[in-house]
Amino acid sequence: MPQVSVTPESFEMVFYDAAVIGEVISEVAERLGVEETITLEIDEGSPLGRSKITSYDPIELWVDGGALENTQRPRQFGEARSRDTIGRLLLRILDRRSGRFNETPADDELDLMQFAAWDVHCVGRLERLGIGGQRQRRLYQFRNRHGFTDVADAAFEQLWDSSELSWTEIERISEDCRTV
Repeated sequence: MPQVSVTPESFEMVFYDAAVIGEVISEVAERLGVEETITLEIDEGSPLGRSKITSYDPIELWVDGGALENTQRPRQFGEARSRDTIGRLLLRILDRRSGRFNETPADDELDLMQFAAWDVHCVGRLERLGIGGQRQRRLYQFRNRHGFTDVADAAFEQLWDSSELSWTEIERISEDCRTV
């Protein structure tokens, strides 16, 4: 079981529990085969849903408080959304370490289309593992970046249904939508 550190340890603006968040992270990490230490820093003052990997080795993650929020109950912890957020970040780390993503630009060099395509691929895999999902949300996000076309919908399905694409394949699928 991975060792997990959550900062802050107590919350003032949201009704979160660092121990519960740590348990969710541990569960997701175990299901994905991640056994190393994971650090999560939460900006509880932000209702936005941004998330990022601040370090790949050791694993350090950062999220806005809204990335862990129950969308039906503001300021309340959302276990399902947290699994999705943490799972997506951990899959990106595993992807980069797999050898299939050696040509991937740094995260801050990826454009919104590339992020959306990679997110679809990650969340589709999470759904099949019973960790996450949100297919309709991801489809809408993908369409916003790649177009509301049959080509974009077919690209979404390919990304969602594939289990181990390389970065080159994800980039090609995304790029094919740009040429329509």
